[in-house]
Amino acid sequence: MNTDRPRISPYIPLFFGICAISTGAIFARLADAPSLAIAAYRAGLASLILLPFALATRRKEMAALSRRDLYRVIGAGFFLALHFATWISSLAFTTVASSVVLVNTIPLWVGLLSPFVTGERLSTLTKMGIAASVAGGAVVGWGDFALGGKALLGDFLAICGAISAAGYFLFGRIVRPKLSLLSYVFLCYGTAAIFLALVVLVSGTPVTGFSSTTWWMFLAMAIIPQILGHSSYNWALRWLSAGFVAVALLGEPIGSTILAYLLLGEKITVIRLAGMALIGCGIVLAAKGER
Repeated sequence: MNTDRPRISPYIPLFFGICAISTGAIFARLADAPSLAIAAYRAGLASLILLPFALATRRKEMAALSRRDLYRVIGAGFFLALHFATWISSLAFTTVASSVVLVNTIPLWVGLLSPFVTGERLSTLTKMGIAASVAGGAVVGWGDFALGGKALLGDFLAICGAISAAGYFLFGRIVRPKLSLLSYVFLCYGTAAIFLALVVLVSGTPVTGFSSTTWWMFLAMAIIPQILGHSSYNWALRWLSAGFVAVALLGEPIGSTILAYLLLGEKITVIRLAGMALIGCGIVLAAKGER
């Protein structure tokens, strides 16, 4: 869909994006606030930080955006909002490791929907990478399925987050070759913030009275996993298929599991190590298939 070449290899920003996004689940756990409020502040603060830069340098580009592409950006923002609302809510019911792993079945849904949404057909190696990475995710999160109804609810919400994130990636893959990164992420994150704010208002979710630590967590989530992490993936969508970018996102469970062990004391079992190894193999296979 885009034939120009990037100045640097897309794999470099993807690597740093993985590191940045891996902190998202940790910040969400450390923020003492309702899940919907966490999601709304994450997207809202990110949009406010980007606002002056977007208005100063990309106002004409955004004004010239076609109605069809504007609807696509709005669609991406809607699915991003749904992704945040369901995934962050899952963290209240299940472990960080299982939540992040299940939400990252995104490649499976992207692979199934890509031919119908973007017209892209994934290579055999990329399909093998998706299969290996999703299998690794299932292995890592398997232990939670025996923890009862509360964990199962968290797992279900995480899967809903995966499906909605697939829609976010697929719409982004269509629009990104036509739109600069700053214009796209500002409009997309801003749309997500508006949808989340409406949900917060309708549900009566508290948005004030939080501790100073929680406010710092909101800001950290806006800057690190959102602006730095998500924007790295959105940058890569200009040149790489949504299928591969979604597979690369599966590096997040590895980073999040390690951080959860170091900061929250969640154990890393032999089974989870095996699952993370499968995820790593899946990323390598998908990268070869992308080339």
